[in-house]
Amino acid sequence: MSDIRRNIEKIRATLPDGVTLIAVSKYHPIEAIAEAYDAGGRDFGESKAQDLRIKQQALPKDIKWHFIGHLQSNKIKYIAPFIHLIHSIDTLRLLQEVDKHAAKAGRVIPCLLQIHIAEEETKFGFTPDECRAMLDEGSWRKLKNIQIRGLMCMASNTDNDVQIKEEFAAVKALFDEIREKHFSGDGSFDTFSAGMSDDYPIAIEAGSTHIRVGSNIFAV
Repeated sequence: MSDIRRNIEKIRATLPDGVTLIAVSKYHPIEAIAEAYDAGGRDFGESKAQDLRIKQQALPKDIKWHFIGHLQSNKIKYIAPFIHLIHSIDTLRLLQEVDKHAAKAGRVIPCLLQIHIAEEETKFGFTPDECRAMLDEGSWRKLKNIQIRGLMCMASNTDNDVQIKEEFAAVKALFDEIREKHFSGDGSFDTFSAGMSDDYPIAIEAGSTHIRVGSNIFAV
């Protein structure tokens, strides 16, 4: 059994039903992704649009590709024809640009709003209040080629599990608030993407539906 297969099986054994494991394959070669695919992986996360397009062309077409990095408007065209889910919408303008390219591709692209909850200023995303204001303003409802499916966040880079738990809980509370106010009766607002290699068990306790795991899978 390969190390990658062993790692995937070990993680899967810890996951409750309904939690999707996204193998964060950025920085890793096509051969390693193929190995994870052979181990049953179908959801993979990338953070650079041009790298993602190359990998998508080279690998099986039933892979669900997740864009998890900071997305530049001029790179949307590379991923619009096939992307499964964009996790990192951090402005209304970016959402509008995705809608434009999705229309050109004849698709509706699912998206998550990225919430900035961590201490690090280098991380992107809406503050909770900015997210509320954007949704309350309402112009996003005119966009017919995107679908807002939920929220994404990254916790602070800290060993303080209490702080991480509080940050995830705050975003989950925001998720519940937004679902009730703007998506009541809409079952498609169902995705809370939180948790990476070091903190995904805490994220799952908070209600995460999608965890993004890289080093615990590909570090061999």
